[in-house]
Amino acid sequence: MTSFSRRSLMVGSAAAGLAALSSARNARADELPGVTATELKIGCTTSLSGPVSALGTIARSQEAYFRMLNDQGGIAGRKINFIMYDDAFNPSKTVEQTRRLIESDNVAFLFSMLGTAPNSAVVKYINAQKVPHLFLSVNGDKWGDYKTYPWTMGFAPSSRTEAQVFAKYALSQKPDAKFALLYQNDDLGKDFVAGLRDVLGDRYDTLVKAMSYEVTEPTIDSQIVTLRATNADVLISGVTSKFAAQAIRKVYELGWKPMHFVTSGAASVASTIIPVGAERAEGLITSTYTKDPADPAWADDPGIKDYTAFMAKYFPTGNAKESLNAYGYTVASVLRILLGQCNGNFSRENIMAQANNLKNVEVPTLLPGVRVNTSPTNHHPLRQMQLQRFEGQGYKRFGAVIEGTML
Repeated sequence: MTSFSRRSLMVGSAAAGLAALSSARNARADELPGVTATELKIGCTTSLSGPVSALGTIARSQEAYFRMLNDQGGIAGRKINFIMYDDAFNPSKTVEQTRRLIESDNVAFLFSMLGTAPNSAVVKYINAQKVPHLFLSVNGDKWGDYKTYPWTMGFAPSSRTEAQVFAKYALSQKPDAKFALLYQNDDLGKDFVAGLRDVLGDRYDTLVKAMSYEVTEPTIDSQIVTLRATNADVLISGVTSKFAAQAIRKVYELGWKPMHFVTSGAASVASTIIPVGAERAEGLITSTYTKDPADPAWADDPGIKDYTAFMAKYFPTGNAKESLNAYGYTVASVLRILLGQCNGNFSRENIMAQANNLKNVEVPTLLPGVRVNTSPTNHHPLRQMQLQRFEGQGYKRFGAVIEGTML
């Protein structure tokens, strides 16, 4: 064989080797949707228009957080490409936009998608595609069903957990307490029934008088009158804002003075308390798990100072006092830790594995003592809350952090 032939053979072999290496690299790239040497794609659907467009600020604050993260170098050398689509809280649009994110945009995973009905419309499809569906902006207990939806995970404490926390505190103050439960006849309300059963066990039927209502009913006055007749020591309102205001007003009119708990999602000072009259809500109890940027008690807190500085620089059109923006910042902060745990391996399988491996994670905008914990059999990242009581014109936190029951 001539030297030319040997050289040709060597060159040809090297080229074949490079081609094989390139092919292997391309195959690996194909196996890592949404990932390049410089980019990580994350998808989200939210409500930037429609009936709950105010909640779209959560995703806006997260978009701003990722801009900050990119300015700091991104994650493992990759910049975050956060692709956010408006579904107007319309499940059919959620289906369309989610398919677009997975099949056209080829995102690595989905993050902080808003709403029970929108997520319900796509959760089976997402799990069939084996795409991580992480830290949803919802409060239903079903989002922790790891057996049915192993690729899905909520974030905030569920309504069931909140009911457990309410019941535990009530019993700590009055071990023989009788309970009245007003609940919406849907997933939200039924989580409150389940949470009370978790804590009371066999005593539920003897200690609890429960009454439901439909969202189409104009008023829940008759239910409150019936519950008042039981002389219960504790009233738990597993309701939305409109009916929380009605319950607070009617309880006051009846001169009933139970230990009254209202779900955190319906206990807003601005949308519930002020319209009904602060004097009628005196003593109302709800729960929280994040630091409220509008609460003067946190004015000098380093975590809130960092959040406020972030808002001023990266989301100046947003309201830094708005708790929804602080919530979005908090969830994105936890995601940053999760992605750091991936150690540069952003396969969907490893992203989900790390989502299932968060151990006592603390971020500066969670309340002291509130930690994120997950496992393959625990898709409820947060189970801890602190109670707060309405006094005068605002809420005052009290007592220790209370943890919900592991099921």
